[in-house]
Amino acid sequence: MSKANVPTQATRSSFYAGMRVLPKDEREAMYAVYDFCRIVDDIADDQHGERPARMADLDAWRVDLDALYAGRDPGRAAFLAAHVHRFALERADFEAVIDGMAMDVAQDIRWPSEAELDAYCDHVASAVGRLSVNIFGMDREPGVALAHHLGRALQLTNILRDIDEDAEIGRVYISAEALRLAGIEPTTPQAIAADPRMDKAARHMAARAHEHYRQAGLILAPKPKGHLIAPRLMEIAYARMLRRMEQVGWAPPRERVRSNKLGLLLTVLWLLVAG
Repeated sequence: MSKANVPTQATRSSFYAGMRVLPKDEREAMYAVYDFCRIVDDIADDQHGERPARMADLDAWRVDLDALYAGRDPGRAAFLAAHVHRFALERADFEAVIDGMAMDVAQDIRWPSEAELDAYCDHVASAVGRLSVNIFGMDREPGVALAHHLGRALQLTNILRDIDEDAEIGRVYISAEALRLAGIEPTTPQAIAADPRMDKAARHMAARAHEHYRQAGLILAPKPKGHLIAPRLMEIAYARMLRRMEQVGWAPPRERVRSNKLGLLLTVLWLLVAG
């Protein structure tokens, strides 16, 4: 697939404004990484495709990445080539993203252990962060630490926002430990989502997310090197959304909390002024 045919999904992101303020090379690289993630995520979430075919499609992306990093024809990964070389994006991080998607394809994830959930969050979120911090120009050590904490915080927030949507497709990302703490017996995704004790289980996971936001904030507080408006925006906006979910609660029937686009724009402007 040529670069021109890759879906420009980045333009639909709530954080488009945050990416727009990046220099041109960094902005285009972030859009390319975003598009890669959307493409493989769509494979993982394709409810109409058979699992073996979807796994084969993910494996085909591994082959294209192999070719890209070996200097051969990268096939569908061609739109990543210039950015990989310019920003020294690591193949292992792209591979980790595919590994996370493969976890969803292999079987519907249901009440994973906290260790399994943490590994999943690393693959589908923190690995994206590791790619991003290279583009943002952060030093590698604080960048990897920021990706570790902010990626997990964002993914846990997404999980807590999407409990009902995930249950509809047979998935439960709420950890077994959180369910056990709330006294919920794992049965079916629909029964778990409808259990009034879900509020207690969700608040246990929200506390973990808050700790990751706190750690990310500590890394960002000294204003490390790099164009970091985008991760600062994500930290502020998603932490705000998590607090709103806590105010509403997770007892069914749940009200889906959404990000406020005007609030995001105002936050971008504030970050630009603050520097």
